[in-house]
Amino acid sequence: MQYLVIEHFRDRNPVPVYQRFNARGRMAPEGLHYVGSWITEDLCHCYQVMETDDRRLLEQWMVQWADLMEFEVMPVLSSAEVKARLGAKLEGA
Repeated sequence: MQYLVIEHFRDRNPVPVYQRFNARGRMAPEGLHYVGSWITEDLCHCYQVMETDDRRLLEQWMVQWADLMEFEVMPVLSSAEVKARLGAKLEGA
């Protein structure tokens, strides 16, 4: 399952986040995979896609960063997955 993780940097300050990342890396537990990320132009928020079969690994990872940011998490599907799920409902549309 892939998850869209929206990170809101505390005090709208990305510097401590990037300092920790430079010192320790992503700190993702085995089984949690980074897919990609995008930072807003004002450098206050990060939109990140992570992938895991075990949501608990995502929670474990967020605990390590919770002092520097707040999180919103949403399970997401690719467009291809949505089309496959809708299947026959798309016929004749």
